Amino acid sequence: MKKPKKRRKKRKQRDFGSFFFRLTQVAMICILLGACYLFYQTGYIQIVMELHAEAQKVMENSSIEDFQANQSGEIYDVDGALIALLRNDKNIVYLTSDEIPKLVKDAFVSIEDKRYYKHHGFDPFAIVRASQSLITKNSITQGGSTITQQLARNIYLTHTVKWERKVEEIFIAMALEKKYSKEEILEFYINNIYFSNGYYGIQAASQGYFSKDADKLSLSETAFLCAIPNGPGSFDPLVHPENTLKRRDLILENMYKDKMISKEEYEQALDEQIVLDLSRNSFTRTWAHIYIYDCATRALMKATGQDYDTCHEQLYTKGYRVYTSIDMDTQSLLQQTIDEQLSDYNTLNPNGTYALQSSAVCIDNETGLVTAIVGGRTQEDILPDYNRAFMSFRQPGSSIKPLLVYTPMLERGYSANSTVIDSKEEDGPSNSSGRYSGAISLRTAVEQSKNTVAHKLYRELTPEVGLSYLLNMNFSSIDEEDYNLASALGGLTTGASALEMTAAYATLANEGVYRLPTCITMITDMDGNIITIPDSESQQIYESSAAHEMTNILEGVLTRGTAKGKGIPDMPCAGKTGTTNDNIDGWFVGYSAYYTTGIWVGFDSPRSTSALSGATYPVDIWQTFMTSLHEGKKSQALQD
Repeated sequence: MKKPKKRRKKRKQRDFGSFFFRLTQVAMICILLGACYLFYQTGYIQIVMELHAEAQKVMENSSIEDFQANQSGEIYDVDGALIALLRNDKNIVYLTSDEIPKLVKDAFVSIEDKRYYKHHGFDPFAIVRASQSLITKNSITQGGSTITQQLARNIYLTHTVKWERKVEEIFIAMALEKKYSKEEILEFYINNIYFSNGYYGIQAASQGYFSKDADKLSLSETAFLCAIPNGPGSFDPLVHPENTLKRRDLILENMYKDKMISKEEYEQALDEQIVLDLSRNSFTRTWAHIYIYDCATRALMKATGQDYDTCHEQLYTKGYRVYTSIDMDTQSLLQQTIDEQLSDYNTLNPNGTYALQSSAVCIDNETGLVTAIVGGRTQEDILPDYNRAFMSFRQPGSSIKPLLVYTPMLERGYSANSTVIDSKEEDGPSNSSGRYSGAISLRTAVEQSKNTVAHKLYRELTPEVGLSYLLNMNFSSIDEEDYNLASALGGLTTGASALEMTAAYATLANEGVYRLPTCITMITDMDGNIITIPDSESQQIYESSAAHEMTNILEGVLTRGTAKGKGIPDMPCAGKTGTTNDNIDGWFVGYSAYYTTGIWVGFDSPRSTSALSGATYPVDIWQTFMTSLHEGKKSQALQD
């Protein structure tokens, strides 16, 4: 007798439930009809149609490039070690779909959009689930927006909370699903979502927070990172790690319930301690970096035919991999040598920088590529952005003489043993020593840096001819006013950079063949496709015989001349000092068979100091650096 009663009770419950369901359906239909009527009466339907048309137009112009913009690039030194990231407003290190770990995909689908592979861009069930969660748990564990909607919002729309934006978001999401596959959309989404602290995409976040690639993340670390995009401020792991961990646990729970991971994996991931590793972000920025950026931009200009500004912007947004000739050990050695040699002079400029400065460049003679470039002294709180080595132009003094006077004259019948007259002329310059030797060899004139001889020979050569050699070696600041005899002694209106001077002396070391200085060996895209391998732009500037003889003469500068005793022990080398009027600038540029290095020392705001000349700080820096650089190298003659 009792059992039939129970069945009747259950039947009554089912009938009531069925009635309630029908009533709910009728109510929803009425609400929908009412909403449509109101939309029609108020003109909202027209707005919706316009939003739909606008969404279609957005999709017509859509391309994969929309989702691959603002990718972070990478810079590598001569040994292939990563030395810098190229970042713009977005730090995206892009991964293709097959490169994104499955755990990452599963984590986002589980927590953000469970029906991702079933809906077509918009999921009304997700809104119902979010509402139900808010009512029953007083919190939203999964949002109402699909992954596709979030992508549409992040790429094409703003985050302004307006109904119009939400409607257009849905239209764009649905159009996205028609144009791209689910795998493509998930790839775009995972690469473009924000992980706080300037990181966009899972790879940038993984490198930033754990100093490793995404495919090396553990399950727990994966869930930890995937927790951040839901609220980059609230779940910032550097500020609110406890919040990030809490959401990590929620993601793991979702993945377990969705049977994406086993119970054992779930429990192990919960127990795993998260330890951040920010070391990948602690690249030491050197003076070489700003030079690398400039060289890379110019290489892209030549490869693409675009202007400097466009290529410079693309350098930070296209995800390029830039490979360079910079040797970080050599860079560090050159920087350390300059800092130590000038350590006693700590007077500051009004802007807080050291008053006495230096710049230097080292070129590998075998390749013609820059291996180190220093644009100033190391100083805390001063960014190495203004690289004097290629941005600053100073009068080169006597270091210019071999380039635009003596080597050209060796091409015109003079030799090291030619007799020249060292005597003061009424309208001519004085020698820095105040002494005049009468008839001497050209070799001696170079070794003793006789201004009188250089002036006379330059008058014979003419400034037009002499300066043409500098122009052919891309000296960029030759002025019309430089076409006078004063330029023979380095009296240039603007001057020359340490980079220009070093590349010119490397020309003498390379049998008179000039190679345009750069530090770029190759640029590829993010997939390893070659964008450019810069050709070595070379030009025969001096006859090889003249370059050989000039080298032989310059060897004497370090054994008998103005830089006597400043050579590299047990290593043949050549070079020339340079000092401008009133001891304002000091230079030494010299080379071995292996390297050419140029050193400048002076004040940013030119002023005289009696302690400065080419034979003091510049040659001391050069000798100390070059001696260390050549340790363990076999002695090699400058002439074959």
